Amino acid sequence: MHDDTNTDLHGLVRLRGDLLAEGLTDNQIARLVRARVLHRIRYGAYVPYDVWESLSVEDRHRLLGRAVLARAHPSTALTHVSSIVERRVPVWGVPLDVAHTTRELPERAGRRSADWIPHRGVLGETDIEVVNGVRISKAARSAFEVTTIAGVEASLVAVNRLLHAGAMTVAEFAQTVEEHQCWPGSLTADLVLRLADPRLESVAEDRFAYLSYKQGLPRPEPQWEVRDEWGNLVARLDFAWPELATFLEIDGKIKYERYRKDGESLEEYLMREKERERLVCQLTGWTCLRATWADLARPEILAARIRGVLAARSK
Repeated sequence: MHDDTNTDLHGLVRLRGDLLAEGLTDNQIARLVRARVLHRIRYGAYVPYDVWESLSVEDRHRLLGRAVLARAHPSTALTHVSSIVERRVPVWGVPLDVAHTTRELPERAGRRSADWIPHRGVLGETDIEVVNGVRISKAARSAFEVTTIAGVEASLVAVNRLLHAGAMTVAEFAQTVEEHQCWPGSLTADLVLRLADPRLESVAEDRFAYLSYKQGLPRPEPQWEVRDEWGNLVARLDFAWPELATFLEIDGKIKYERYRKDGESLEEYLMREKERERLVCQLTGWTCLRATWADLARPEILAARIRGVLAARSK
């Protein structure tokens, strides 16, 4: 899940020292936590409980990052997945209960804790920018960083979402991969670079593209346009195999929220989507396949179903 609204988190983190300076004692702070007036983000960092409860998982991660930075060395920046989340770019398949930071070549990276992984590396000012008042690694750098800690599928999601958001280009990512070939864990980045596609519009599409590669399916064309007899755009299909007269649409809540009209109910949206599918099939003569988020968790089964349809259409 991802919330596109950019929640303002400025000034929400209250450190223990701030609360003590206001006259509270450690016992009083502990009582406020037990009474659910305050929420302890991490050791020595607090936020109003009702604020914490109202935040998305992504915004809680952003708040954790701020709590870490508040007690870290001033040269520290949010990196890896923490940098991407701060940009309000969706991620998938990476834990958000741990903040990632990097500091320019300290004698040691720092002690890893349950909610903070401090990385050590070459991180100059040219690798850093300020977003929402927070120091973070630049987009291409953070994309590469994720490939060193996550698998191919999760890394591909992060890279494609950054590309689609316009936060970086394929060329910028490729250059960063080339510059960091000697880094541990960098082999994943080479494969992700080959699979990256800024045309994909959602995490579900990223995951299906990876499924197609992993399961050995013919590589589908994303965002395939279908036009009527007069050249009017009728639909943009999630994926298509034009030479096999087959297309695939991914269903789910995110697509409903993105494409439904104002005031349109779920039933009305589904009826309109069914009519759209019927028209596409009439215009093209193609077979329609559908996949859900749950199907993506069963890649072998979904791939077998698709493989059977494609095989039948190739005869």
